[in-house]
Amino acid sequence: MKNQPMRPQWLDEKLYPFQSRFMDIEGTRVHYVDEGSGPALLLFHGNPTWSFLYRHIITRLSGRFRCVAVDYPGFGLSSARQGYSFKPRDHSVILDQFVLALGLDGIGLMVQDWGGPIGLGFAGRHPDRIRALLICNTWAWPAQGIKHIERFSKIAGSPVGRFLILNFNAFVNVFLPLGISRRLSPAEMRVYRGPFQTRASRLPTAIFPREILHSREYLAEVESNLGRLSNKPTLILWGDRDAAFRDAERKRFESIFENRRTCILKGAKHFVQEDAPGPICEEVIAFYTA
Repeated sequence: MKNQPMRPQWLDEKLYPFQSRFMDIEGTRVHYVDEGSGPALLLFHGNPTWSFLYRHIITRLSGRFRCVAVDYPGFGLSSARQGYSFKPRDHSVILDQFVLALGLDGIGLMVQDWGGPIGLGFAGRHPDRIRALLICNTWAWPAQGIKHIERFSKIAGSPVGRFLILNFNAFVNVFLPLGISRRLSPAEMRVYRGPFQTRASRLPTAIFPREILHSREYLAEVESNLGRLSNKPTLILWGDRDAAFRDAERKRFESIFENRRTCILKGAKHFVQEDAPGPICEEVIAFYTA
């Protein structure tokens, strides 16, 4: 485990004023931030984001919690070994080792987008390490039969979708802004584009859409282990204007977790951490102090 003071020029220190830490795991260099003290919050991102997505959450909660936000290999400031698949199962396995190496326990796990299958996969394998679940717009089961999600996977995961993502950074330039109610500043967009400046670096963002359908076996495993978590205190934080994960997905989570509380984030789209960090943090604090 090493600290690395060097940052890329595109990373605005004012927007991301956290110390970068790195851990070497199976030939990958995993970047994370570890800020504050108190109960551990482990923050998992989706596509095409990274720990930068959680900057407002970390700033607001690090006075009460230990906030650990990690970048998957190929995202943010993390690098991947040659031949790494960038598939959700492999991300989840890497994060198993990351959590065990840090010795995190009593974890409040916050997930959104692909963070759901990746993080809840980890949680289902290690329920003894989980204190609470904080579930934002996501899913945790095979997507077959969910028409709008199937349609997105087939389009964005098609050869044409892959071409647009690799050559024009379409996931960052198109899908990210569409998933946020407010307009990101030019400085914020520079930081989101930063990890994906070349065609090769965009490969991780191009693999995820296809895997919505092609990682069916892994998603079935995640779903099969949700019962091991069903009694965990759960806070569902749900953007009500998300085109990707809708009321049906929220209600499915509500039916699984017995000890849950739901907060509807009015007007928030897919990336709720950008749209509603204040209400999210208020709800997390209330949830932990109830």
